[in-house]
Amino acid sequence: MIVENKLIILSLIALFLAQFLKIPFGYIVTKKIDFNRLFETGGMPSSHSAFIVSLTVGIGRTSGFESPIFALSFVFASIVMYDAMGIRRAAGEHAKLLNLILSTDNKFKFDHTKLKELLGHTPFEVLGGILLGIIVGCFFPL
Repeated sequence: MIVENKLIILSLIALFLAQFLKIPFGYIVTKKIDFNRLFETGGMPSSHSAFIVSLTVGIGRTSGFESPIFALSFVFASIVMYDAMGIRRAAGEHAKLLNLILSTDNKFKFDHTKLKELLGHTPFEVLGGILLGIIVGCFFPL
């Protein structure tokens, strides 16, 4: 049963902990407590990184760091983190620019909803997620 799979529980703990930590980290930056950060992407630490790295560490602990499944998880984790810093971050930057263009007085009169800007992560935010994932992955009892 899925709820009995300790690797899934381990990963979900890392994910929820990362999302929760976005509130105090956001407060440090904005001086505002924003509980909506619990449900948003982007920000410090990267929950995607914490999620996949904790799983990778857990797989290494249970199956061995030389196992093929650890190798698969490691490669998959690398792709997830690269994507978070690259494509998703670029999409967020594009959204910022489009929101700016559409918010200024121009000849285009679009009826649009503001695009979501906080999509990806900086390398520092991904590093925060990696560290959190390693910590949770190492200390969660398997």
